[in-house]
Amino acid sequence: MAHADPGLFGPETVTWQLHGDPMMWIAGVRALYLQALHPRAVRGVMQNSDFRKDAWGRLMRTAGFVGTITYGTTEAAEKAGGRVRRIHRLLKATDPATGETYGVDEPELLLWVHCAEVDSYLQVQLRSGQSLTAAQADRYVDEHRTSARLVGLDPHDVPATTAQLAAYFDRVRPELAAGEEALDVDDFLRRPPVHALLVPARELLWRRVAALAYQSLPPYAHDLYGRPAPPLRTVDRRLRATGTALRCIPSRLRWQLPPGHIVQAMERLGPGSRPAPSKLRDAAAILDGPGRAQQ
Repeated sequence: MAHADPGLFGPETVTWQLHGDPMMWIAGVRALYLQALHPRAVRGVMQNSDFRKDAWGRLMRTAGFVGTITYGTTEAAEKAGGRVRRIHRLLKATDPATGETYGVDEPELLLWVHCAEVDSYLQVQLRSGQSLTAAQADRYVDEHRTSARLVGLDPHDVPATTAQLAAYFDRVRPELAAGEEALDVDDFLRRPPVHALLVPARELLWRRVAALAYQSLPPYAHDLYGRPAPPLRTVDRRLRATGTALRCIPSRLRWQLPPGHIVQAMERLGPGSRPAPSKLRDAAAILDGPGRAQQ
């Protein structure tokens, strides 16, 4: 096992330790809410798919992609990235106001989607109780320039620290709006269509997940969507309570769910590769730089 392929990240990375956490599902829904606020980006999604009929599939495909590039072999991760790039090259969207047709793989659109995901993953983890040093948070952002490369971005054009990520959002905010497509995404996430037998589960579980994901958005996103959010401390308390509850579910049970990326990685690399955020606390002393991009 000493020579087994750790993949593009590997057990020594912050990404490896965090992405096995169950709060990643709430973070993924937050990312959808945030991504929908870029009119050109969300238009590319809505015009190239039946979002209302395939939103679950889209969410699962995104989760599968993240799991593959995090815990899969180098070959599997590169193949997954190649598939995404090939699909994006074929897709176009049209601005109904101007008639402009553009590719969904424009770098600025890919960058928005990437940064919204990284910010959502990091913010939900931090606010739900994960203990990361500032250097480890920077390291996480930096590590995800690898995932940016896989979807077709030049890593040198992608934020490498939390400060750079914040500066990016400050720069792009004037371009954001809750247009018709964003409101469609919002409506779906609040009340997705399900089989009649699943309506009770939707009301009991999903609406709480979606509400918490929405509440965790930054203030400007709440302003754009036009709905007030609870106070920051209230949201943080809810995130921590939810994280505590979900983390009580034994990981050996959670990780058995398809497609089993983490179980497969542990079989490949050995039990010592088991993701555990507690390892980050132990490693804090050696993760004392702002990330590879700054070294």
